[in-house]
Amino acid sequence: MSLAIHASGLVKRFAGMDHPALDHVDLDMTEGEMLAITGPSGSGKSTALYAMAGLITLDAGQVTLLGEAPKTRAAWADVRARRIGLVFQEDWLLPTLTACQNVELPMIGVETSPTKRKERAEAALASVGMAGHAGRAPAGLSGGERQRVALARALANRPDLILADEPTGELDRANSDRVIGLLKDLNRAGTSIVIVTHDPHVAEACSREVRITDGRLEAVR
Repeated sequence: MSLAIHASGLVKRFAGMDHPALDHVDLDMTEGEMLAITGPSGSGKSTALYAMAGLITLDAGQVTLLGEAPKTRAAWADVRARRIGLVFQEDWLLPTLTACQNVELPMIGVETSPTKRKERAEAALASVGMAGHAGRAPAGLSGGERQRVALARALANRPDLILADEPTGELDRANSDRVIGLLKDLNRAGTSIVIVTHDPHVAEACSREVRITDGRLEAVR
């Protein structure tokens, strides 16, 4: 099968750290996998995810996503817009916009038709069980509802790959299970997914797990 991610020799150092955040990390992930990256706080797991998304500059190494190896910030931005959905622990919804408008944001510059943007945003909200909340502002939504809107936003451009950094970290178990269930449904439909998590319950829901400790990666299962 084709590789969704090929990461080779990733090195990232931050000032003041005793060891690199990423210490020659290699990782291959086939298309269609749902991969958990686990490890203690400060181990480098979020740094690895940001490297895969092109959100940080590496000191060494190369990331190839879905056959593309971006070399510049502009190239990375293009790949993120076309092929990657990002989900974070914080929902980062803009408080002055409705749920639907927040979901539309990643489509600006990708889909030129405002009508089509709205239709796709509404469809994405419906896919995560938020069809009846499109016109509500984030302040009127619960934590679990806001995270589902954030997931819908990640789906706006119909990505081939979802990169999620602690997407259930701020949720109770019921809402955590709901978000993981939605991600599993997307995975079964063919979307490749990487989840950074400290929660064994979330890691067990994934098809494979790797662990990062002091910037070094090892297979768990």
